[in-house]
Amino acid sequence: MGGIAIVTDSAANLPEQLRRRYDITVVPLWLRMAGRMLRDEVEISAETFYAQMRRGEGRPSTSQPSVGEFLEVYRALAERARGIFSIHLPARLSGTISSAKAAASHLTTMPIRILDSGSASMGQGFAVLEAARLAAQGLDLNELAGTVERLLPRIHVLALLDTLEYLVRGGRFKMVANFIRPALETRVLISLRAGQLRLLGLARRRAKGVAALLEEMAARVGEAPVHVAVLHADARERAERLRRDILARFACVDAYITGLTPVLGAHGGPGVLGVAFYTEATPLQPA
Repeated sequence: MGGIAIVTDSAANLPEQLRRRYDITVVPLWLRMAGRMLRDEVEISAETFYAQMRRGEGRPSTSQPSVGEFLEVYRALAERARGIFSIHLPARLSGTISSAKAAASHLTTMPIRILDSGSASMGQGFAVLEAARLAAQGLDLNELAGTVERLLPRIHVLALLDTLEYLVRGGRFKMVANFIRPALETRVLISLRAGQLRLLGLARRRAKGVAALLEEMAARVGEAPVHVAVLHADARERAERLRRDILARFACVDAYITGLTPVLGAHGGPGVLGVAFYTEATPLQPA
């Protein structure tokens, strides 16, 4: 038998080279677009999705993988692994983890740990990467899970949205009605941590929003070495500029750029720019 198999969902936004390097299994979430159900980044690409959104073609909605989909994945992995560690979107934001837990309950012969990441995109992805690195070192399931659980409180996600429209429409942000109206018309800085979305501020101009994002990051990072991923929704050039600014300002252990999948883009809309990061007490080697 092999080691511990690592599973996540497509909202983790892991770059393909990292998924392959660490043999991470990704279960795609579902996107409903123009009356069709499509598997995230399998049956619809980010490029196609954002082009359709910018043209105003329908209102996308999302759904978690089914119990059966998770069960199929877990059964296949059980043939070659001695345990499974499955890390997913927060229960506060998605039913994905409920499907994973239900599937695990049907496979009693295989030890399976299900973890709520409390995050999304590379906030979730960093937890998955840490699990995969530890699995490659031969840690057992309990040691691996305990170490990753201790990492979660240090993971932050900050995002600058061009509008709150998509989050409000999808029910992910409950706000009083008289505050929603101005927020929909300006750029919005939010955070995601421990499964909770928080509004941090508003900015009329994107440059001020990016500056506020960097100040928020600086307040949480200080002088510590930091793992960071720049996130974007059809905004690659701005993401590259932000990455350069981060590299110049912070002691980066690694600094990835990753585009938001269609399922995440459905809740943030085109133009989102953000960062996922966590700090280390001492410098580490890049992934």
